[in-house]
Amino acid sequence: MEIREILQKVTKAGASDMFIIAGLPLTYKLNGKLHTYDELKLSPQATSEFITNIYLLADNRDMDILYESGDDDFSFALNGVARFRANTFKQRGSLSAVIRVINFSIPHPGDLGIPENIIELANRKKGLVLITGPAGSGKSTTLACMIDAINSSREAHIITLEDPLEYLHMHKKSIVSQREVITDTESYLTALRASLRQSPDVILLGEMRDYETMNVVMTAAETGHLILSTLHTIGAANTIDRIIDAFPPNQQHQISIQLSMVLQAVISQQLIPTKNGGIVPAFEIMTVTPAIRNMIRESKIHQIDGMIYSSAADENMLAMDTSLINLYKSGVISEKTALTYATSPDMMSKRMK
Repeated sequence: MEIREILQKVTKAGASDMFIIAGLPLTYKLNGKLHTYDELKLSPQATSEFITNIYLLADNRDMDILYESGDDDFSFALNGVARFRANTFKQRGSLSAVIRVINFSIPHPGDLGIPENIIELANRKKGLVLITGPAGSGKSTTLACMIDAINSSREAHIITLEDPLEYLHMHKKSIVSQREVITDTESYLTALRASLRQSPDVILLGEMRDYETMNVVMTAAETGHLILSTLHTIGAANTIDRIIDAFPPNQQHQISIQLSMVLQAVISQQLIPTKNGGIVPAFEIMTVTPAIRNMIRESKIHQIDGMIYSSAADENMLAMDTSLINLYKSGVISEKTALTYATSPDMMSKRMK
């Protein structure tokens, strides 16, 4: 069967990812659970043929990167089906791939369970807004919804720097320039520095990978741009620590001061399995207040979790465990699931009782 037909069928089924691994049948992930496409186990030759055809679909992309480095990351589209993000790699000497399905249309935040106050963070005119969480937690989708909100409501120049491009944005009220690392520019850092000379109002940076990139992000946020980016952390305090710890010790105090001035919000998210076999997002929301700015500046970051937890009446402050309890009380997730994903299971258990 052709890879095009397979991708069409798994997309129609609502899959989020497809796995092409030697020794296993074609497998796809749906609502966090793995399903086999058929029972036929793939040979190394079969995986090689599938992956070669994927490169053909991706505008006949050169496979030398995969053969030379053992990994490759790129995106491609099938007309009338969807966009796909492919990560190809070698394992046990054979070629393998994981393919993420990305719908052409940007979903409505409400349909995904993304609160309106998160999307409203896109109304900020400057500073740094971070979306954090583990891989596959929906960070890119949340960012795409925020960019779409800006694009639909403001006259601005939006620059997205991604590796690879996922959601494609049409020009609406804004101009949207989308750049892909390797295809359009050599690195995040090079593209970010160049973007500051391209009259941007909003910059989306796919990931803050190293302290040099973080340093340029700080400067960009200080000079009147809105920067949206991601980190693979859970929790606002962990995120702030991760940024500061990325810098050499002799720079950390200065970075704490800079971060206290430019940071606007940290959103952490997880995808949680529901009782009916679906998935639902749970969020921690930290909007930076004067008190939190002081905590960051004075290296009292360990106090931030307590501040978020105690701000139950403020919709711009939401602890992850409170989000989970709300899902549990509304009957969406089970008690066991809530405790599994909780940041403090013991405290969660007491609150449930």
